[in-house]
Amino acid sequence: MSLSREEALKLVEENVSNKKIVLHMVAVSAIMKALAKHFGEDEEKWEITGLLHDIDYEKTKNDPKRHGIEAENILRGKVSEEVLRAIKAHNFENTGVNPETRMEKALVAADAVSGLIIASALVMPHKKLEEVRVETLEKKFKQKDFARNVRRERIMFCEQIGLTKEEFFNIALNALKEISGELGL
Repeated sequence: MSLSREEALKLVEENVSNKKIVLHMVAVSAIMKALAKHFGEDEEKWEITGLLHDIDYEKTKNDPKRHGIEAENILRGKVSEEVLRAIKAHNFENTGVNPETRMEKALVAADAVSGLIIASALVMPHKKLEEVRVETLEKKFKQKDFARNVRRERIMFCEQIGLTKEEFFNIALNALKEISGELGL
């Protein structure tokens, strides 16, 4: 019961019309895959989890308490319980499903860091990921008025999975640089 990336993307396209949200989901999936590789975990499962984590965003954006719960309705029978739980846990503040496993905590951190990295790329002279450095992310992380919607405490979940912030930034940034063409950055 595991979707291929192509099948997952098709599901995303059927449920999410906002291109920015789709690109966010693609970015998170790349970070998740890189984290899985780093930890010797199931890369495909982690990538699919990242790709599907916001599949219900458009249906629930005005009702955050349902975000993750509605995803379960869309994905039940298509992905494992482990993936469903991680998707619910990434919105733990509203679902009450606390992130416990490495994959669940990684998804919380990856979701947040993708926003910081993309916002950082967009303020670079050529608006390209290749211009972003780990040092750039360190500076932007400390600037509370930069990318205000990026929740820094969620990025710090990286420490709960055994990574320093610098290590996490490096893994995530390199993951996004690898798909910069797909992201248009």
